[in-house]
Amino acid sequence: MQDKTMHFEILVEDQSGKKMLDILVPKIIDDNHTFNVKSYKGVGRIPAKMNISVDASKRILLANLPRLLAGYGKSWQGYPAVVIVVCDLDDKCLKSFRNQLIELLNICNPRPETRFCIAIEEGEAWFLGDIPAIKQAYPKAKDTILKTYINDSICGTWEKLADAVYKGGSQGLSSQGWQAVGAEKSAWSEKITPYMDLDNNTSPSFNYFLEKLRELAEVG
Repeated sequence: MQDKTMHFEILVEDQSGKKMLDILVPKIIDDNHTFNVKSYKGVGRIPAKMNISVDASKRILLANLPRLLAGYGKSWQGYPAVVIVVCDLDDKCLKSFRNQLIELLNICNPRPETRFCIAIEEGEAWFLGDIPAIKQAYPKAKDTILKTYINDSICGTWEKLADAVYKGGSQGLSSQGWQAVGAEKSAWSEKITPYMDLDNNTSPSFNYFLEKLRELAEVG
């Protein structure tokens, strides 16, 4: 374990992601370190022109990311801290999206220590990588649906989980509107995350996130 404290500033695209990470992160890093999870109101897109100002009050993650990274870079000089950006891939090309994020970081002068952790396809992939945790949280979850999931596949991930655990499935949940979907996603985070086994998750994108935090905290 390292003697120097590392601060982890974790940026996520929604409230359900914050609830998940507020539970998970203390299990990954030890008490020698500090962390803060900031949630936004959607992922949005990286601005095409970096010099165009955005409305920060709308709290869209990628739209604000150039400003955020530049700010951390200037204020954290000499301070042991790292930015962890956690967002969903959705339907984007992973290689292209990661390259865009790296290019964005490289514009910053000075650059903050930063890691990009992309859930493939969505954050629910990290739950579906731990079927036993889902079953503990939702004992009546439909095994026939859970068994059809291929880890980190582009398949409508949250819909897959909803079909397995939500009465009425994804169609029933979608019919209630996005506010209801967001509330249910937050409920999944609160109920499933406490049961997750860090060392037995079959989601490659989750394991990448886990590996990066452990490397930075020098634990595990």
